Amino acid sequence: MTTNFRHVALIGKYQASSSGLSGDTACQALSGIAAFLTRQGCTVSVESGTAASTGLDQYPSLSVDDIGAHCDLGLVVGGDGTMLGIGRQLARHGTPLIGINQGRLGFITDIPLDAYEHTLTPMLHGEYEEDLRPLMHARVVRDERVVFEALAMNDVVVNRGATSGMVELRVEVGGQLVANQRADGLIIASPTGSTAYALSAGGPMLHPSIPGWVLVPIAPHTLSNRPIVLADANEVAVEVVSGRDVSANFDMQSLASLLHGDRILVKRSEHCVRFLHPQGWNYFATLRKKLRWNEGGS
Repeated sequence: MTTNFRHVALIGKYQASSSGLSGDTACQALSGIAAFLTRQGCTVSVESGTAASTGLDQYPSLSVDDIGAHCDLGLVVGGDGTMLGIGRQLARHGTPLIGINQGRLGFITDIPLDAYEHTLTPMLHGEYEEDLRPLMHARVVRDERVVFEALAMNDVVVNRGATSGMVELRVEVGGQLVANQRADGLIIASPTGSTAYALSAGGPMLHPSIPGWVLVPIAPHTLSNRPIVLADANEVAVEVVSGRDVSANFDMQSLASLLHGDRILVKRSEHCVRFLHPQGWNYFATLRKKLRWNEGGS
């Protein structure tokens, strides 16, 4: 049987947590998926960290860069956090990713573990929906020197320390001043990240096809300081004006102890993450499932 994906990499996060399997359960799940892929005519490799965590050593192990260079598809078993991490790393290679979620369905890991054979079979033979998600490229500039640089898929967050007061942030978009904002912090979220921290802070959900970001203040001092949707063609600059223990977070990557005068510059990356979904997938069905819309209705 022919397949559109000759070489498939298995990737997972397997700790004792809600977003990962552990021990024998992990090895058993991966072994079953690997055997299924082999029956479909695929060559199977395992990401080196996944292989080390699970003891799954009967398949070749590859680094993330080697997966990008040699594999036609990455099959990610875990939660959305696992997918975010590997997506950032593989985006520059253009490697497509499919997500299998062993717990509650995620926004981007949308295939349940107990249904993967039925769902993956047509996908491996070309029946799927492709979903491109642009990354955010963020830099921290101090005294005209870049001291930190990262890619993010969800959001860039500047916030105060746990025991400190408000921070004051000067915000510019495309070189134009927006405002000096006093708040607990500020979120710059992509459409992917609009259903994460930004949503809990009162921001809107952005459809993934919108080329934009949402700027969401966290507990602003001035209640008229509301979320705003921006075109992602413009660079956003956030300067730390005042406040103690200010930090910046780029998805799960952090830089603590920002100094007054530090500037966080965020622009659209040249790289996109390529997600593949089952044929017939749509964003609104995902929202209905995850956010429990229409519960109790028809």
